[in-house]
Amino acid sequence: MLNHRPTIRDHSAEANLFARRAFIGFVFVVTLIGILLHNVYKLQVTEHETYQTRSNDNRIKVIPVAPNRGLIYDRNGIILAENRPVYNLEVIPEDVDDLETALTQVRTLIDISDQQVEEFRKDIRHNRRFKSQILKGRLNEQEVAIFSVNQHKFPGFSIEARLARYYPYGDTLTHALGYVAKLNKKELAELESEGNASNYRATRDIGKLGIEKFYESRLHGVVGSQRVEVNNRGRIIRTLGVEPPQPGEDLVLTMDIGLQQIAQKALEGVRGAIVVLDPKDGGVLAMYSNPSYDPNLFVHGISSKDYRELLNPDRPLINRVTQGRYAPASTVKPHLAILALEEELVTEQTKLWDPGFFQIPNVDHRWRDWKRWGHGHVDVYKAIEESCDTYFYHTAYQLGITKISNFMSQFGFGDLSGIDIHEETSAIMPTTDWKRQRFRENWWPGDTISVGIGQGYWTATPIQIANAVSILVNKGAHRPPHLAQVARHDNEVTQMYTDEKPPVVLKNPDHWRIALEAMHNTVYKTTGTAHKAFKGATYDPAGKTGTAQIVSIAQGEEYDAEKLQERHRDNAIYTGFAPYNDPRIVVAIVVENQGGGSAIAAPIARRLMDYYFATYPSDTEGQ
Repeated sequence: MLNHRPTIRDHSAEANLFARRAFIGFVFVVTLIGILLHNVYKLQVTEHETYQTRSNDNRIKVIPVAPNRGLIYDRNGIILAENRPVYNLEVIPEDVDDLETALTQVRTLIDISDQQVEEFRKDIRHNRRFKSQILKGRLNEQEVAIFSVNQHKFPGFSIEARLARYYPYGDTLTHALGYVAKLNKKELAELESEGNASNYRATRDIGKLGIEKFYESRLHGVVGSQRVEVNNRGRIIRTLGVEPPQPGEDLVLTMDIGLQQIAQKALEGVRGAIVVLDPKDGGVLAMYSNPSYDPNLFVHGISSKDYRELLNPDRPLINRVTQGRYAPASTVKPHLAILALEEELVTEQTKLWDPGFFQIPNVDHRWRDWKRWGHGHVDVYKAIEESCDTYFYHTAYQLGITKISNFMSQFGFGDLSGIDIHEETSAIMPTTDWKRQRFRENWWPGDTISVGIGQGYWTATPIQIANAVSILVNKGAHRPPHLAQVARHDNEVTQMYTDEKPPVVLKNPDHWRIALEAMHNTVYKTTGTAHKAFKGATYDPAGKTGTAQIVSIAQGEEYDAEKLQERHRDNAIYTGFAPYNDPRIVVAIVVENQGGGSAIAAPIARRLMDYYFATYPSDTEGQ
C-alpha cells in the first residue's frame, strides 16, 4: 500500500483568498451603510417637508369655521333677524364603517323620523363623504344627554352646536326679509362657478328670498379655520391654531316694525298688499303681503305637510307688493291728467260734459261712468276729486296708447322698481307692439278707453303704484324704493341708498301743482272720494281712490257683488301721501275682491298714517 505524501498548505494563497473575501464583504457593508445613510438623508433632509406634511395629515386637521351671519334691524334698532344656538346630530359618512347599521342603532336612542333619514341619505348622495351632514337638527336637552353618554359607540357621529337663523316676528316680515335655508346642489355649483365655494366650506345655509338673498354677500361673512391635533379615532386632542372668521355685516333697514304690524293687522282675513314709502329718499317704511307664512319653517327644513299647506289658492308664497299684478284703476288718473295738460288737450279751466258714459264716434258701445247719471260739467280738478271716468275715457281716446305708454313708463310702469329684493315682476304697460306680440292682434281704440281709467291690459304692482306717486310728489325726482338703510361692520357704517334714476321733466312744471292739488281736494273736499276716511285727521293728507273690476259687466247690467263669486269682485285700491305741503309718507294699498277703494282701502291708509305721525311727529325719525 503506497503512502501519500501530505499536502503542504499554501498560506499565501489562503491569505489572499481571505483578503479578497474580506474586501468584498467590507465593500458590501459599506454599500449598505451608504444606502442607509442616503435614505436617512433623503428622509430627514431632502424630503423632510413632504413626509412631515403627510405625518401631520394623519394627526392634524384644518377645520373650517363658519362666520356668524349678520343681523338685521329695523330703523329704530329693533332686531328682525337674529342667530340662535341649536344642537344638531351630525355624521361624517367617511368615518362610519357600516352606516346603515349605525343609523338603526342610533334610532333606538333618539327619535329620528323616516323623513329625516331619507333627507340625510339624499344629502350624503349629493355631497362629499368627508363633509359632516345633519341627521337630526334641533335636539332637545334630553336627546343631547342620551347621545353624549353613548357617543363612544358611534364613531363618525357627533353633536355640534351651531347658530341658526331665527325670525322673531314670524310671518310679519317674510316677504321683505325672506329667509335662509339649506344650500342645494344648484347653489353650490353657482358658488363654485363664481369662485366663492371655499367661503361656504363650513356654511349650511344661504339666503333664499328677500333681503337675505339680495345681500347674501354682505350678510354671510368670511370663513375662518381651526388647526387641531386628533388621535387615531379622530377625536380632537388639542387646538394648534385659529384663524377667526369674519362675521357678516349687520343691516339696518328703513322699515318700522310697528308700522309693519299695523299693515298686517289691517289685512287680517283678506288678501292684499300694503307698501309705505318715504318719498324723500325712497326708503320702504312698511311692506306687507297677505297671506304670509312663517319663514322659520324653512330654516331647518320644511316638512312636506307644511309645504303642501302653502300651495293653496291664496298663494302665500307670492309677494303681492312686488309680484302681484293688478289693474291700477283710478289711482293713475292724476298722472294721466298731467299728460293731457302737457299735450294741451285740456287746460286748468277746460270743462267736459259727463252724461254718465262715453262713446267713440260711430260706435254703439257705451263706456259707463261709475256714477250712472254722470258728473255734469267736469274740469281737471273735479275729474280727479270725484274720479270721473268719462273725463278720462275722453282724454285717453284723444291721447292714444302710444303717448300714454311712453309717458307712464317714465313713472316706472312696465318696469322693475329697483327695490333691493329679487322677487319682482315688471307687470304690463301695454303698447301696440305688446298686443301684437302677445295676442297677434291689432290695437283698437276701444282698448285705449279702458287704459284711460287704469284698466284693460294695464297692470301694475303696488310697489310701482307707490313709486309713481312718490315721483309725483317729488315733482319728477325719481328715488327708487329700497329696504336697506345702512350696513355696519367693525364700527364702520356704509350708506345703502341707491342712486336716483333720470327725473320726469315736464314742459310746464306747474302741471305738478294741479295734479297734487286735485289729490289734496280728494281728501279735503266733502265731495272727494276719500274725504270720509280722513275726516278729523291731525295731519294734512292727499290721495286717490281706485276700484278695479276683475270681470267685465255686460252693457245693460249693473254690478252686484252678491251675485259674483268672491274672487270675481272688485279690488279696492288707494294711494296717497301726507302732509300735502311737505310729503313724508306715501302709501299704496290693494285689497283683493273687497269692493271700493274709498270704503275699504282708504280707511287702512288712515290707520297707517295715524300711526306714522303719532310716532314721528316731526322730521326726526328713528335712525
